[in-house]
Amino acid sequence: MRFQLLGPLSIAHGPETVVLKPSKPTSLLAALLLHPGAVVSTGYLLRAVWDEEPPATARAALQTCVLRLRRLFEKYGISATTIEAVPGGYRMRNDTETLDLVLFRLLTARARAAAGTGEELYRLREALSLWHGQPLANVASRMLQRDAVPALEQERLRVLERVCDLELAAGNCHQVLVDLYESARRHPVRERFTEQLIEALYRTGRQAEALAEYRTVRDRLREELGVDPGPGLRRLELAILRAEELGPAARTDLHPELPPPRPALTAASPLRRDASGGPVPGGPPPVRGFAGREADLRAMALRLTDADGPRIVVVSGAPGIGKSALAQQSAHEVQGAFPGGVTVIDLARPDGSGLDVEEARKLLPEPGGGDRRLLLLDNAAGAGQVLPLLSRAGDASVLVTSRRGLAAVVATHGGAVHRLDALGPAEAYRLLSGLVGAERIGAEGEAAHELAAVCGYFPLALRIAAGRLLTRPGLSVADCTAWLAEDPSARLALAEDPRLSVPEVFGQAVGALPPPLRETFLRLGALDPAEDLSPAGSETVLEQLVEAGMLEDGPPGQPYRIHAFLRVYARWLAGGGASGATAAATAAAATTVTAPLTH
Repeated sequence: MRFQLLGPLSIAHGPETVVLKPSKPTSLLAALLLHPGAVVSTGYLLRAVWDEEPPATARAALQTCVLRLRRLFEKYGISATTIEAVPGGYRMRNDTETLDLVLFRLLTARARAAAGTGEELYRLREALSLWHGQPLANVASRMLQRDAVPALEQERLRVLERVCDLELAAGNCHQVLVDLYESARRHPVRERFTEQLIEALYRTGRQAEALAEYRTVRDRLREELGVDPGPGLRRLELAILRAEELGPAARTDLHPELPPPRPALTAASPLRRDASGGPVPGGPPPVRGFAGREADLRAMALRLTDADGPRIVVVSGAPGIGKSALAQQSAHEVQGAFPGGVTVIDLARPDGSGLDVEEARKLLPEPGGGDRRLLLLDNAAGAGQVLPLLSRAGDASVLVTSRRGLAAVVATHGGAVHRLDALGPAEAYRLLSGLVGAERIGAEGEAAHELAAVCGYFPLALRIAAGRLLTRPGLSVADCTAWLAEDPSARLALAEDPRLSVPEVFGQAVGALPPPLRETFLRLGALDPAEDLSPAGSETVLEQLVEAGMLEDGPPGQPYRIHAFLRVYARWLAGGGASGATAAATAAAATTVTAPLTH
């Protein structure tokens, strides 16, 4: 191994490892190694080396840095041509023999293709062994520390999560506790580690400690962030309180193609809880910052409360378009019409995979009672998952969210479908104001409108941008907009939560498509916005893309259209963005992770 990124940037020379001193050439080398085999633009390198404040002579100084690196390489027997000058920038061609990052990604890919969990665990442990400290700890570039280091750490944490799941699946709960204690403490807002720790404690007979851990996390989230634990933690707490037997957690987003052997922790429970954490009958709370969709809310309320029925509403649309948020807001607004209560069932597991029908049936509330009830089925994978549940819903009103239109549901049971579009500019501005604060957004109104446009008016992207502003009080809206605009498909992501990440959520949706649909979607990104989309694929394929939420019915004269934001993503993905978003999460290796209330 010549170059090491997964720790302090260093060069391995035989038995000797040389840790480079912080300097501009070190920042330049890091920027090149982070993009193995790719042409890295001169502009990007200038920002990486001079932290977005390059001097007038920066281009000449950059060439000097390259010369200094080549002299350093010569000292350690590395060819000067390792750094190639190409039109537009520079490139370093690295492989598994010359860069630890490339080897790490290869080992994780091999783990996904492993024949059994034993081999998978071995490969993942081998991949983790390549890490030797904080990545790029000796690189002075503030830009790389801000953007690249969190992304690298995210890759490591996903592998570590998978390793802990495999260990739990093998029953090695005692052995994995040390890793989980450390990970949960170092990454307190990454709830998956806390879930795994609580599960390991419970399965080793330490129920009181498991519940205490949950309550500690719950209290901290409420005090520091003003939010409750995520659905996964709430379901896990409920399972422990019910003294349910938890099966092995043997599936995560690194291995979506395997059927999960663990029983679902998803529970049909109200979203509100009392001061002790116990469930309170009632409906979901309002969605923070909700804006727009007034016509949808009115129509949904009329349908759900219609005394003559059928009272079924399907909310469908593209990933990140805001289906779950609209459904929760609607349920909140109409809950007074349902004295029998509002029950919310998440049809996706915490890892994003769908429940099978039998698992979902067990979560339905008992029929009877006489009072009107509302059932919210969130994140449905398709009609095959929903139809068997409706026969058990009785006379309840039913609200379903899905990327798919669920035509078979409406055709057999009646009801209405609300196909969501992106927000309008005014609605997107109001959403930003509600999330970030009217004063801060109003002070930079023009920049806020530009930010909404960069986000494609998609609620998921808008909430991610708002999160970035909220966690950086000194960041101006204009600077945030300019930075995101350079590469929105890659930069609209919050490192701690893959559900709040455009490349993750969109990549998982694309990776779940069959190959012919995936290839057609990528071709759509290359078309001019004014072009007819029909030649991109057969009518059958395009219709299936509409059903999958990746394409929309077009205006008169054009059968189909694609959201501008999805088009930008398709072009980025086809151009090898994030190595093809790790080849669309390595094509079929993408999990359908459900974004939390993305409006």
